[in-house]
Amino acid sequence: MERYEELISRRRQEICERMADALARAGRGADDALLIAVSKTVGTDEVIAAIRAGYRTFGENRPQELVRKLADLSERDGLPPVRFDMIGNLQTNKINAVLGRAQLIHSIRSQHLAEAVSSRAARRIEAGELEAPVDVLLEVNVSGEESKSGFAPDELRACMGQLVELMGIRIRGLMTMAPRGDKDAARRTFSGLRDLRDELQVAHGIVLPELSCGMSEDFEIALEEGSTIVRLGRVVFDPSFALQ
Repeated sequence: MERYEELISRRRQEICERMADALARAGRGADDALLIAVSKTVGTDEVIAAIRAGYRTFGENRPQELVRKLADLSERDGLPPVRFDMIGNLQTNKINAVLGRAQLIHSIRSQHLAEAVSSRAARRIEAGELEAPVDVLLEVNVSGEESKSGFAPDELRACMGQLVELMGIRIRGLMTMAPRGDKDAARRTFSGLRDLRDELQVAHGIVLPELSCGMSEDFEIALEEGSTIVRLGRVVFDPSFALQ
């Protein structure tokens, strides 16, 4: 594990340099984007190695794994505080497992799910079990691929006024995933998310500071197009993954 830690530490330095270069090309500062290490395919030991290598924010796509890893880490001494986000599809029967554990839910993909998270969070706040509304991102299927979930852009335009009134959640921005293997399509997807965010801010008089987009294959393009959160899994945890 010591050698693994050294490998991912070196890879982290390379990732951070690539991120800084992409941000600079867009006229942005090196601290203008958050790197999330997507730990959904690795175990607690690999997460600990990543923590020791310098990572402080992690993403899980299954609530049960989120609960398990947080419990495992709580039993380890000498680790710095870390943050976990929920990045995968969230079923309504798993909402309670995520509330109070995930700092940010990236994957609110429908009005029904937004209302379900809001109502359960509001009850927890009233009971004194949560201190504040839950920070969430709205997942948007910008590319229109049938294989991807999320609001269609026109659907989100139509219901955004209702979503911003929900009491138990605080909408912090938007999230999307781009088509794989097509850099031009990825750029169109990310710029489309940014343009939709800008439109919604003006239309509703709100601030949506976060754009969660960019994964291992396309994070540099995402940063050039305004991403504030990149979600990197294989490029972080698999030393054999080749940075393009």
